[in-house]
Amino acid sequence: MGNAFKIAGRLIFGIPLAVFGLLHFMGAQGMQSMIPAYFGPTRLALVYITGAALIAAAASVITKILIKVSMPLLAVMLLIFICTLHLPGIAAANGNMQAMTMSLTGLLKDSAIAGAALFIAGAHWNDQ
Repeated sequence: MGNAFKIAGRLIFGIPLAVFGLLHFMGAQGMQSMIPAYFGPTRLALVYITGAALIAAAASVITKILIKVSMPLLAVMLLIFICTLHLPGIAAANGNMQAMTMSLTGLLKDSAIAGAALFIAGAHWNDQ
């Protein structure tokens, strides 16, 4: 039964990552507006790079290939999002509850996924 849980967990974690990645490609034009302007003309490229990274992380966790590398990298990427997107979004909300809620939701989602990614990496650390 434990092995079934591990497989189900990898799928339940990996499939949404893949969908998030695909959405970055499908909605790249709109998503670039969520990236702060100080990133300049690289914003669209960053959306595509993020989408590719999410798809790669999904493939890694589902197949268990390079999982000890991909999960810490996923966590670092998400922590960068927290620092560059979500925390500044909360600070800029200026009492706008909708803006604050959107930024806080993103912060909590990315924190949870980063924590899960680190947990998965740690669980596989001694695997050969």
